[in-house]
Amino acid sequence: MAVFVWNVHNPTDQPLTLSIMLTWQNMVGWFTNSIKSPKVRVRDDGSPVYEYEPCLGQSAGNYNTLVADANIGCVLGSVGSKDVVEEGVGQWAIATANNPKKYQVFHHTRWNPTGTGAEVWQSFATDGSLPNYIDETPIADGEQLASAIAVKFTLEPGECLEIPFVLAWDFPITEFAPGVNYYRRYTDFFGKSGHNAWAIASDALQQYQTWRQQVQVWQQPIIDRVDLPDWFKMALFNELYDLTSGGTLWSAADERDPIGQFAVLECIDYRWYESLDVRLYGSFGLLMLWSELDKSILRAYARAISTSDRTIREIGYNQSTGLRKVTNATPHDLGAPNEHPWEKTNYTSYQDCNLWKDLPSDFVLQVYRDFVLTGSTDWELLWDCWAAIVQTLNYLKTFDLDGDGIPENSGAPDQTFDDWRLQGVSAYCGGLWIAGLEAAIAIGKTLMSYPQEHPLGEILTSPLNQPPIDETIATYQTWLEQSRPIYQAELWNGQYYRLDSESGSEVVMADQLCGQFYARLLGLPDIVERDRTISSLKTIYDACFLKFHNGAFGAANGLKIDGSPENPDATHPLEVWTGINFGLAAFLIQMDMKEEALKLTETVVQQIYNNGLQFRTPEAITAVGTFRACHYLRPMAIWAVYGMLNNFK
Repeated sequence: MAVFVWNVHNPTDQPLTLSIMLTWQNMVGWFTNSIKSPKVRVRDDGSPVYEYEPCLGQSAGNYNTLVADANIGCVLGSVGSKDVVEEGVGQWAIATANNPKKYQVFHHTRWNPTGTGAEVWQSFATDGSLPNYIDETPIADGEQLASAIAVKFTLEPGECLEIPFVLAWDFPITEFAPGVNYYRRYTDFFGKSGHNAWAIASDALQQYQTWRQQVQVWQQPIIDRVDLPDWFKMALFNELYDLTSGGTLWSAADERDPIGQFAVLECIDYRWYESLDVRLYGSFGLLMLWSELDKSILRAYARAISTSDRTIREIGYNQSTGLRKVTNATPHDLGAPNEHPWEKTNYTSYQDCNLWKDLPSDFVLQVYRDFVLTGSTDWELLWDCWAAIVQTLNYLKTFDLDGDGIPENSGAPDQTFDDWRLQGVSAYCGGLWIAGLEAAIAIGKTLMSYPQEHPLGEILTSPLNQPPIDETIATYQTWLEQSRPIYQAELWNGQYYRLDSESGSEVVMADQLCGQFYARLLGLPDIVERDRTISSLKTIYDACFLKFHNGAFGAANGLKIDGSPENPDATHPLEVWTGINFGLAAFLIQMDMKEEALKLTETVVQQIYNNGLQFRTPEAITAVGTFRACHYLRPMAIWAVYGMLNNFK
């Protein structure tokens, strides 16, 4: 629902009579895909897309009803909604409080929104009223209808009045592939009939002042901080828009998922859910504010890792073919709206994500992060994910072709920078691998220390726990001891960590030490020494930010040490990724470089807001005035910046 609160004040010395009107078109039946078997195609850029054609304007059988009790307004329904509950079927409602001592409420249940509007405007323009017209007759094919309510009141000199209006809707079903239907989370509280829009509106009118107070209590401590600039506070709160407008799903609860399942699209252009590499930075806001929802996503990944899908499909990047999902590979995403999210994963086919070298480590690190940053008490989360952790780290180790302890990148774009080739041991994936091993060892040790008298303790000591956790820890410790010296020897050049060990590139990669950031964040042993971390960050800040168009855009993903491009025709290396920049800023704060962090963050925020990209934040900004992938998930990494400023308290 949406609540619109008007606070009206008369500053004059004469009485003022005013009216406020709310209108809404009956759109019941519009919001479902008219293409019931959407065919997936590959776009020119190699990424998959499916057709979505809503039933806009198909309003035959819709009607509006006046409701008056403690509140007054209109319910907008459809003839067929009483018999069948399916996607797009339900109700809208507009309402205000029924308060005759303070104001009059007028109504019109049936006017034509495609006409001149004279049915409502003629009387409203004359004296601020509506004709109180009631007609509940369903409309015919080709017709449209809307309803309206208006509040008229007189204020004496100096008098104030608060008037709430509510728009509510009840569309309980989300349909994915034909026949794959989920109830939405709110139906656990308001029912699943699709006839509850008025109850939702009434609840909003009763509770909105409490909700507003709760929002203020949450936001005020941040707003009151004098050490945080206003531009940062603005961007911090505004970036949460994506949690509600990012193609968001939140399903009804069931026995397996007691708070339902949650997911946000990677973006509107790349329509698949909760891309794991993207949420490595982009999930900090969800974790810090609604941690159980974040954990539900990781549990969905844990269930998906052991699954397989042997479907052969085209890989858009190079027109080769590959399996959709290999057993024990960590999927890239939790599926797409046209199939079966949470159950049918790895939707994207731009690259063969079964071959990616960052996803397993991303999964392990996010599991341990959610444990550590929520008080280190959710042992059940660790246990729910442990088998998947073992399976996917063992799978990733199969890409260590030379047996040196670190899986190698293949020379294809096999990680989150999926248009950027890495070859051999890479700073980005290798660092995540080492941090992931450290996190897995810490998780295993935590589980082994679980109280034996607890039911979970019995499971941990039973023969079902195979292989034994202590043996797995020993294996990971061996891999870790192998990996550490290789990482240093192959990649450290005395100033920063090279992109990789085999491409010959000397580019400075902005996110080269993401693994080190995560290790330090989670209290794990450092991957690299502090002086090398500082040296690398200073080099990144200088080469990728200050020397890239004089620091006007933010940090580009990868440049030569003099700030010039290694390849002027490259894509990802020359883009400024908003979420990566916020992650880098959090890392700078972690290493006591707060001034640099805030300068970098402010530059990116200015790029977003000065170019009208707020509330549709893109993944990428370029120095030639273009941007890519709006409504992107990763920029919520600005909450990692706040977390570091606030020590994640």
